[in-house]
Amino acid sequence: MNLSRAFLNFLEILDTGTFAENFKNLIILQKSIILAYNLIMIEKIENAAKFHHLDRLDIIRILATDEFDEFLFKTADSVRKKYKGDSVHIRGIIEFSNICKQNCKYCGIRKDNPNAERYRLSPDEIILFAQHAKEKGFRTIVLQSGEDGFFSAEKMAGIIKKIKSLDMAVTLSLGEKTTGEYEVYKKAGADRYLLRIETTDKTLYGNLHPNMSFENRVRCLKDLKKLGYETGTGILVGLPGQSIESIADDILFFKNIDADMIGLGPFIPAPDTPLSKEKGGTLTQALKVMAITRLLLPDINIPATTAMETLHPQGRLMALQCGANVIMPNVTEGDYRKKYLLYPGKIAVNTSAAQNYDATVKMIESIGRKVSITKGFRRDT
Repeated sequence: MNLSRAFLNFLEILDTGTFAENFKNLIILQKSIILAYNLIMIEKIENAAKFHHLDRLDIIRILATDEFDEFLFKTADSVRKKYKGDSVHIRGIIEFSNICKQNCKYCGIRKDNPNAERYRLSPDEIILFAQHAKEKGFRTIVLQSGEDGFFSAEKMAGIIKKIKSLDMAVTLSLGEKTTGEYEVYKKAGADRYLLRIETTDKTLYGNLHPNMSFENRVRCLKDLKKLGYETGTGILVGLPGQSIESIADDILFFKNIDADMIGLGPFIPAPDTPLSKEKGGTLTQALKVMAITRLLLPDINIPATTAMETLHPQGRLMALQCGANVIMPNVTEGDYRKKYLLYPGKIAVNTSAAQNYDATVKMIESIGRKVSITKGFRRDT
């Protein structure tokens, strides 16, 4: 039978009432199946808000479609409100060195970037910036740097002690260290440590982190937990080679280690890196990962990260309505802020620490939230 004859036969069948009725029933059945599936997924999200559990397959299904985004975001926001209240913790970041011995392929301050303008603050400058932040109203300082060997454990301990004497909480984000170094920081008074796993896909981790070990990264996180730090981790969403399945595994990793804080951001390709020409991640997917994380870990601290605002002028505001309860304005003073470029388009590089604080307060209050008066530990509201 040729194609013309077959097509005519099909039209003759289509013209019959029996086929038309069956076809109509199939469409109704299809719509019913889709509706039933959507209702099941909505129920799963509702149950996750109550019992803080989702199967890996359910996480994948949520990440793979935009069908449930609005409900997911609203549910995560309600969980945030129930467990963390309407207060937002404002933590001031001091980026005190962009010198790094590592060569992470996505990072703008990687060792082999010849165009990074390197700098290193003195301990006195770090303390001065912390004092200014305290005077403005910050309750926590986040000390962040590349893996710069100049700052020995003893040097860092001295800095930590002086900031603690200001009655401020101290969060560190200094990269991979030995167990002994983490112990020195903790004895000096450090409260929290943020070390993002970036991905739990071991093959992808190895590709992105030359001469680094996934196992050592996990060892660091275990050490931090054991030493009593509030331990933070997180990922970049949208990395080249990253799958939805691996993101689901990342979220379950957060749950399994009982992380105290999770920092999430979209991957933004940085110039002068091996990934500079790659496609970046999306704000929506990063917000979805954040919202699912809030459902599974209802009482943790989750920042609305600056990278989100690089992709959208209201990115951090949106994050605060999808489960986030922390904002971390930059309080590094002078031109240093322009040199700590992990990715392009970093916001607020030309404003003062005081201006950043005032703008953050205004943003928080614009959605009916308030600035926290506590140091913002996990068990605080």
